[in-house]
Amino acid sequence: MKKVLTKKVAIVALIAALGSFFIYGVVSDGTKYSPVGYNLKMDFAGEEVPTFMADVQERLDKEMITNMNYHTNTTLVIKRANKVFPIIEPILKKYGVPDDFKYLAVIESSLVNAVSPAGARGVWQFMPATAKEKGMEVSDEVDERYHLEKSTEAACKYLLVAKEKFGSWTLAAASYNGGMNGISKKMEEQQVADYYDLLLTEETSRYVFRILALKEIMSKSEKYGFNIPNEALYYNIPTKKIVIDSSITDLAKFAKTQGVNYKILKIHNPWLRDKKLTITTGKKYEIEIPTSGYNKQ
Repeated sequence: MKKVLTKKVAIVALIAALGSFFIYGVVSDGTKYSPVGYNLKMDFAGEEVPTFMADVQERLDKEMITNMNYHTNTTLVIKRANKVFPIIEPILKKYGVPDDFKYLAVIESSLVNAVSPAGARGVWQFMPATAKEKGMEVSDEVDERYHLEKSTEAACKYLLVAKEKFGSWTLAAASYNGGMNGISKKMEEQQVADYYDLLLTEETSRYVFRILALKEIMSKSEKYGFNIPNEALYYNIPTKKIVIDSSITDLAKFAKTQGVNYKILKIHNPWLRDKKLTITTGKKYEIEIPTSGYNKQ
């Protein structure tokens, strides 16, 4: 009987501990936070987050707790960021877009070439029409939404236009989800000029808070219990770029001539969407070929 009681006490204690974790959230040093006492000083792209507002505290807290406890996905995005961020960061800098926008890519796709039910594709989740509008090629053979550098440049172009329109990086980020016209309409209807004052659809209402949560957790991963050693992170392997100005009728055969196979060619050039590449007069493409990473050492 004593052993049974001891076991029950242990179970009750465990449930209480887990309840405490989900209600408050616990960081690696053992400290707790609650929505009311949540006092993180945060900003997005240099714009202050008004955490003094009650609803802002709760909305941010929700996304923090969700992503702290979504261990599989949060672990994977931290590992992938080591591979993807070094490509995204210099492009953001080149266009004058704040570095924080790399976390927008995280919440859009978890840093993989995702496909949405609506038809958005790639790390930055462009729809076909928007992709073409921003200068990307979208066809049966080539879909540059899957080209990380080109899609990042397209995202920058969109965000710069949105920033010019709204005068705020936070509203520019929200418009990436809600659309510029959609955000403008809500601002006009509600007679406010700040994202945090707007009543929006659930998805757009959560959007910036999801970015903020991932920024906080990923930039301070050990604090939030994600202790991932450097050797466990994903990384980019060396590649060479080959300029192609004539059609390739069989990409599998072409891959063999480059010392790789079809699978590896497609891994490093996911924008190639067919088994061939037809090139019109004056058109050129750069194909990446890995120079290491696939042979036994």
